Amino acid sequence: MDVQKKIHDLVTGNPVVLFMKGTPQFPQCGFSARAIQILNACGVTAPVTIDVLADPEIRQGVKDYANWPTVPQLYISGEFVGGSDIMTEMYQAGELQKQLEPIIGAR
Repeated sequence: MDVQKKIHDLVTGNPVVLFMKGTPQFPQCGFSARAIQILNACGVTAPVTIDVLADPEIRQGVKDYANWPTVPQLYISGEFVGGSDIMTEMYQAGELQKQLEPIIGAR
């Protein structure tokens, strides 16, 4: 399967997707750890996570898909949100919680 189609199917087929380095239990960089902490603080207990270190094609493909050079990358309802810095700013402003509310409330 084409890597761009695989990424598209992942982000559009799941409400919350985080491309990260490592896993939620064992993040492999501080930015990925912060992204998971922020999602947990927002009440997202089981986001779909993809370890880009396990798949070099996905690691490069996700950067091309979003035209964003770094990982982690967060997608909510198929839309690219940003990396950990943007997530931090949105969380501190209460914007990330508002964006996630329909998803968390639907559970």
